[in-house]
Amino acid sequence: MILTLPEVGSTNDWLRENASQFPDGQWVRAERQTSGRGRLGRQWQMPEGNLAMSGLIRPQPGEGNPAELGFVAALALHDVMAGLTDTARLQLKWPNDVLLDGAKLSGILLEREGDQLVLGIGVNIVAAPKLPDRATISLADLGLVIAAADFAERLAASFAARRAEWRAGGFAATRAEWLARAHPIGTPLWASQQEGRVAGRFAGLDPDGALRLDGEDGRVHVIHAGDVWGAPPAIGPTNGERG
Repeated sequence: MILTLPEVGSTNDWLRENASQFPDGQWVRAERQTSGRGRLGRQWQMPEGNLAMSGLIRPQPGEGNPAELGFVAALALHDVMAGLTDTARLQLKWPNDVLLDGAKLSGILLEREGDQLVLGIGVNIVAAPKLPDRATISLADLGLVIAAADFAERLAASFAARRAEWRAGGFAATRAEWLARAHPIGTPLWASQQEGRVAGRFAGLDPDGALRLDGEDGRVHVIHAGDVWGAPPAIGPTNGERG
């Protein structure tokens, strides 16, 4: 069951603070979120009517590296969107975006709290914030109408199914499913990491999920954390990888 909160600063923060009250798999959704954040502490804008939800994950026997859950969540999001529009319009982008017609539709933020994790997911349902460094889109932009509560129910069910597959089949199967829905091998990409920005072409994922980029400098770059763009990135703040 999804617990709905009328207003909250951050669904991730609320669930982390109240985690002791709930079992593994509990989700919370906010009708209004006032202080959402994305990866690297970025602000996440959430117009009313968009989806902001977080799930509590207590690692279970047989489950792999918790960091792999970002890929599990991306597949679950893709599953829900595949029921709303043509899958040819959808694409997964490393590390954890779902793109619709090449524009950012949603984001994912996975945070650890002791021996448990909180998975935050945001989806642009009625409106997409304007960002300086990438295109964004909402379901409403395409004339797709679905209530945030309905989308949340579908997503929670899809995530449970994808998590069960990950537990049973390991990350190799999840990785293969993700790659089948991602930008094609050879796609030009820009990536930023601590060492700076790298231009190259998508060369798949390492077995642990790290991005492989055939750099224009002739080197293969293995990127474990950073941002990725399909075009040279602009300088400026971004709406982080979460809702």
